[in-house]
Amino acid sequence: SPTRDQTGPHAVEARSPNHWTAKDCPKWKQLSRLQRTVVLFLLVVLMLFGILSYVHVANEWTAVDSRSAAAWRVKPANPPVLPAPRKAAENPETVAGLSPQKPQRHFRRGPPNLQMRAPDGDAQERRQAQAQRRAEVVGEAGWGAEAQRDGLSWRGAGTKAEQGARQPPKKAKVPRWPFQRQALTTQASQASQNERQKAVVDAFLHAWAGYRKFAWGHDELKPLTRSFSEWFGLGLTLIDALDTMWILGLKKEFQEARNWVSKRLLFQKDVDVNLFESTIRILGGLLSAFHLSGDVLFLTKAEDFGNRLMPAFRTPSKIPYSDVNIGTGVAHPPRWTSDSTVAEVTSIQLEFRELSRLTGDKKFQEAAEEVTRRVHALRGKLDGLVPMFINTNSGSFTHLGVFTLGARADSYYEYLLKQWIQGGKKESQLLEDYLEAVDGIRKHLLAKSEPRKLTFVGELNHGRFSAKMDHLVCFLPGTLALGAHHGLPAEHMELAQALMDTCYQMYRQMETGLSPEIAHFNLHHTKAVKDVQVKAADRHNLLRPETVESLFYLYRLTGDRKYQDWGWEILHSFNTYTRVPSGGYSSISNVQDPRHPQPRDKMESFFLGETLKYLYLLFSDDPDLLSLDTYVFNTEAHPLPIWAPS
Repeated sequence: SPTRDQTGPHAVEARSPNHWTAKDCPKWKQLSRLQRTVVLFLLVVLMLFGILSYVHVANEWTAVDSRSAAAWRVKPANPPVLPAPRKAAENPETVAGLSPQKPQRHFRRGPPNLQMRAPDGDAQERRQAQAQRRAEVVGEAGWGAEAQRDGLSWRGAGTKAEQGARQPPKKAKVPRWPFQRQALTTQASQASQNERQKAVVDAFLHAWAGYRKFAWGHDELKPLTRSFSEWFGLGLTLIDALDTMWILGLKKEFQEARNWVSKRLLFQKDVDVNLFESTIRILGGLLSAFHLSGDVLFLTKAEDFGNRLMPAFRTPSKIPYSDVNIGTGVAHPPRWTSDSTVAEVTSIQLEFRELSRLTGDKKFQEAAEEVTRRVHALRGKLDGLVPMFINTNSGSFTHLGVFTLGARADSYYEYLLKQWIQGGKKESQLLEDYLEAVDGIRKHLLAKSEPRKLTFVGELNHGRFSAKMDHLVCFLPGTLALGAHHGLPAEHMELAQALMDTCYQMYRQMETGLSPEIAHFNLHHTKAVKDVQVKAADRHNLLRPETVESLFYLYRLTGDRKYQDWGWEILHSFNTYTRVPSGGYSSISNVQDPRHPQPRDKMESFFLGETLKYLYLLFSDDPDLLSLDTYVFNTEAHPLPIWAPS
């Protein structure tokens, strides 16, 4: 045969086309004219088929891999009251052909076996990952032709309802949830985002770039040292940020994170997780991602994780332990006590109730609501206010006489109202407990500072009032405003607006424009003293969301643009004093020193899951963007549908 030597006398490439003669193919002359015509016809047909196949495959890859120039605007759906749907038949540990992960010993000083590098390998790896993702989407979400074409059914958070239901194909082993008739279609351009919203998107992408590059698949970014820290080893930041990416229209980032959840998020590992923190961040984040995207992968993962949390409820009192090992199923209280905190055991109900509604398995809701019933009946309250600790053996309050709306008690009050809203305002006991608690706050914990007469919420310690207010308490203006929106007394809104002013001043009166973790309020008539006083141990800022959360509620429900302006100031301060050039944002140790704020080298997962999400929603003028008549946010800012919208 001829060689590839261009200079050789027999080189194929060197021969003129006219050099070929019939002598080269003596058998061709032996064929009849008809036979030669048939052969040529078949060759032409094969060539046409090949060209058409190439065009079809190329178009399909382009549709999957190209990122649209449009942003995806989310408008709320209107999920109806639902019967409990059937369980998903899919095995969560065999998604996308993955085999179950073997249990691994968890060591506090080292990370679990997670993906150690950002997903930016060579082109062949990317093509394989993209092909795998397409197979997963079609097999897991089962949304038929649209899923095959787009990779994911990119449907916005609670959008307007379509006229018809889009059902999964017959071969897909996916249950049909009635609320999926509420179509989540979006086609808004980036022009629909105003300048302030675009600034939030920029902040998110900067934070996400640092996480993706230096901490991919790990719990939290350490932006200064360009590394990561682990708490549970379950990709907390990634899961916390899923619905934020969806709401901000970051389709590429969302799909990449979804791919990690499909391939890498495996719960069969020997690691202790905190029941409360893992419920609000992981379970809440997965449920919200499922509702906004319609991708059943997230529900499958949520059900698996919920099952692994259930051993925490196996206590003599039915009050759950604080910690549970999701690999071994062993639950226990903290090492130093047999108590759980009241906020932790009473702030998991939204998520467990919703998980039961989606899966049809009542055990999640029954376990969580049993805690609510027992806490309701306990002695030791003060006009609806609850102590901070509860014993898992006796089921009784401990450390009686200490009342706060800060750490260890805060979200108990929030979830009383939000469960009532979630359930369609039918559970009167929840409402009664909430109203009694608000009266208790007014009676025992409210005071005014000097000289600006700021209304604040203090603490009560065995009858002694302390003018101490955690930044965590700044959730309260938003919660009060939400209650007023749902028909509670107008005086709740008045108190919400007064407290909102106070929370803003906790930022305004600091040199960096950022609030300390804890503030003490001046009660004495001294002109030279500011209302907000800060102790050295309390002057750090952790990028917390509570104030911007309440600003969102107040603007959404009053329309007063000053709340947007206040949020804009706070975002500016975050960018000025906490933004790290290489990627990410860092908590700081000193909000009173703008020259040396002393970054702490940690970006909490809630900065992406809550703070930036609420800022984006605050800057929106669309009341239908996650409508408060359709969704209720859990305490980690993950929106869940109201069962019977008002």
